[in-house]
Amino acid sequence: MNAPLPRAGDLLLLTRAASVQFLRPVRFRVIRVLDWPTYDGWIWLDGYRLDARDEAVARRSVFVRPAGLVTAPTPVQRSGPTRVSPRARVSSRPRSGSRTGRAAGPGTPGAGPPPRS
Repeated sequence: MNAPLPRAGDLLLLTRAASVQFLRPVRFRVIRVLDWPTYDGWIWLDGYRLDARDEAVARRSVFVRPAGLVTAPTPVQRSGPTRVSPRARVSSRPRSGSRTGRAAGPGTPGAGPPPRS
């Protein structure tokens, strides 16, 4: 029996069951199934390798067996507004040394008018 082919957008977990190249499982988002010539029971997939947050980190074409592909669980989507950590908030207080129009030390560009000679 033939395994169903993945479709664009599918999230897969590539393991050694798919190919010996995957010593550790890899999360992979499918772009398309390539029609490149290959051996019976194998396919080429074009897609993105994902990090722990399911963000694309590298585009890859992989040679795998469809029978060994595993559908990866989709990440849990948060509902409601995203909370911002207090450290990530923007301060309205200028940092020292920033260009805020405050007087700088003598000889510093932007410190005021040049001295009279």
